[in-house]
Amino acid sequence: MLRQMSGVFIGAFFGTVFVVTNAHAPLTPVVGTALRVLAVAVFAGLLALAVLAARRGAPAPATPADAADAADAGAPRADWFGGKFGFVVAAEVVLLIGGNLALRRAGAPAQTAVAWTALIVGVHFLALTSVWQRRSVAVPGAALSALGAAGLGMAATSAVAWVPFVSGVLSGVALLGGCAWAIAQAYRSAARV
Repeated sequence: MLRQMSGVFIGAFFGTVFVVTNAHAPLTPVVGTALRVLAVAVFAGLLALAVLAARRGAPAPATPADAADAADAGAPRADWFGGKFGFVVAAEVVLLIGGNLALRRAGAPAQTAVAWTALIVGVHFLALTSVWQRRSVAVPGAALSALGAAGLGMAATSAVAWVPFVSGVLSGVALLGGCAWAIAQAYRSAARV
């Protein structure tokens, strides 16, 4: 099961990274530290819950929100991280690097980097909805896309200092929340077995 949950672990890891790297000013140091500690604790808790679910023999969701699609899931796919996935990830990398370079050259504030990253990661999830044929992947995709777009819009205002919180911390919370939901569903399934 743990191997099957690699997508969930990747999502939870990057959700934690989003929070840890972006929980800074204008947040107070106490709030920033509390958010970082909480994100790491949630990640550790998710790992522990996944291990417990695996020991109980729960079927694992393959993506952060797959539990919603469990009825449609059927047998696990061997090609989850195959050709189309590779194309989506390659496009994501090109857009991340190219977009951030273009934003820098255009003189955009440094805070736009996290907003652009959240937007592209969100679009990547939306593309994976089609590749994996799992509607549930659209939930984190829509959330991250919206938070990234909001941050890009905020970058042109006096609220630019809050872009890392909106596009970074809140995106991390969205990823961790989606992963927590998927792992909790797997744990509940294991408890029923």
